[in-house]
Amino acid sequence: MPYTVQLGNGARIAALTGITTVSDFRTADLALGGQGAPLVPAFHRAIFSDPDENRVIVNIGGIANVTVLHRQDRLSGFDTGPGNTLMDHWFRQHQPGIYDENGTWAQSGTCLPKLLRTLLECDYFSRPTPKSTGLEEFNLDWLNTFLIGDERPEDVQATLVQLTAESISQSIKTNAPDTDAVYLCGGGANNEHLVNQLKNRLAPLSLYTSDRLGLPVDWVEAVAFAWLAKERLRNRPTNCPEVTGSSRGLALGAVYLG
Repeated sequence: MPYTVQLGNGARIAALTGITTVSDFRTADLALGGQGAPLVPAFHRAIFSDPDENRVIVNIGGIANVTVLHRQDRLSGFDTGPGNTLMDHWFRQHQPGIYDENGTWAQSGTCLPKLLRTLLECDYFSRPTPKSTGLEEFNLDWLNTFLIGDERPEDVQATLVQLTAESISQSIKTNAPDTDAVYLCGGGANNEHLVNQLKNRLAPLSLYTSDRLGLPVDWVEAVAFAWLAKERLRNRPTNCPEVTGSSRGLALGAVYLG
């Protein structure tokens, strides 16, 4: 039986603050045979859809996911693979700081084509949808199994940028060939080097950030979960069976009264 580990305790937060709290958004979807992720496509549809444009929303967090918003109000979405997680963990292992700001360190290296091809052969990238992934699949232990040991760390970092860019762009080309425009959000949208690599791969498609749609890239995830909580209190379905693979729609989240 699949399970999910969620940080934070909704009951404790409600008890200590006296505020009604909604948490644990994934478990109910898992109970219905879904993957419990990605959770944001319903929010993307509610906020970002446009009847005159086929849009793809790309959220680059630790793991990257896409939401395909068709003009005909059809919806699809899935995790594309690693977003920032491999880049961030590799950076912390070799450099001071938390992350490679603007991809500056990655730009000092050179992509290793053979390593990139090997990483892209991971079976996750060719799995059919619905699909989701996480740190249990893409982590430094996984990466280290493909390293010889004499690679320059900055070259590995350069390769990881290309891995994220290639896996996202290929997912869009394969699953949403009629896309008119792509909009980025999440922390990875602040990585100038990564954004440029995506722009090169997706050309001639227009590439923007969610700021163009009225919501700054760093706010999208937080607003999404606030919206999910609001919808839960109204008992409106938010899990999108066509995205997670669950047997039916339902309102996600456990409610703890303040």
